[in-house]
Amino acid sequence: MNAKERAEMQSIAKEVLETEAQALLEATRRIDGEFEKAVELMYAARGKCIVTGVGKSGLVGAKIAATLASTGTSSFFIHPTEALHGDLGMIGPDDLVIAISYSGESEELIKILPHIKRFDIPLIAMTGDRESTLTKYGDVFLSIEVEKEACPLGAAPTSSTTLTMALGDALAVALMKKRDFKAEDFASFHPGGALGRRLFVKIEDLMRRENLPVINPGASLREAIVVMSEGRLGNVLIEDENGRLAAVLSDGDVRRALMDENFSLDTEAIKYANRSPRVCRNKRMLASEALELIENHKIQLLPIVDDEGRVKGVLHLHDLVEAGIKK
Repeated sequence: MNAKERAEMQSIAKEVLETEAQALLEATRRIDGEFEKAVELMYAARGKCIVTGVGKSGLVGAKIAATLASTGTSSFFIHPTEALHGDLGMIGPDDLVIAISYSGESEELIKILPHIKRFDIPLIAMTGDRESTLTKYGDVFLSIEVEKEACPLGAAPTSSTTLTMALGDALAVALMKKRDFKAEDFASFHPGGALGRRLFVKIEDLMRRENLPVINPGASLREAIVVMSEGRLGNVLIEDENGRLAAVLSDGDVRRALMDENFSLDTEAIKYANRSPRVCRNKRMLASEALELIENHKIQLLPIVDDEGRVKGVLHLHDLVEAGIKK
């Protein structure tokens, strides 16, 4: 691609983004009581929010349903054709329907509207034509009209689908605010995501309990290095005769010991160990909080002890990183 072609492509990209951005800005001026009414209907619905649409509107509708479902509004998508062949049974009297069609005249969609209204199910019409059939069936009209599509032919849904998706996001966010939907609520719907891990994964879920690198206070540096190598944690725990944690020897401590002019592998390891190591007594602490503790104190290993100081497990920085835990 030569310089002229690159410039042309960049110009097209900018024009498309500007056209769609303009469509969103123009839509903000049309937000009125209908939007508020839509939010109230969705909030009051005792059942589910069903989103339906055909073609590009259907694809956008599926995204809107997914966003609603992940933000506290029980929701799913139904294709109008499938609805005509049995899936209408998935819509109950306590549900609410959001129907999307830019023209408001999509044949497959229009066919199911009488069946929806027969059960007096609230219907939110998202369309670009205030006088369309869809609008007439709807209890609420949300305009997705755009001055022009970003497509140079004015044919492919571009600006209109962007606006529809953004309007769906606006409904979801408004409902989140109305329900006082918090980060903890969002995480409960996304337990496998980064936020879910940050808010739900605890130390006890990740800490190592078995085959811990442990030596007694009389063990030599030679013994400590062997145990440290076998444990593969870069540390050894030193426990007293009662099983309480007395000190922690890190590989850094061993390197510093090498600088001692009286260094000997037969010296007791505890001489070079940290006798006041940072520990945690709450295995129910969030792993994200443990990560913050580890990073703030510039350590790699966090021993988990009971009220008597006995080691119950350890949490290594690498375990947190591998689990995708972030502060």
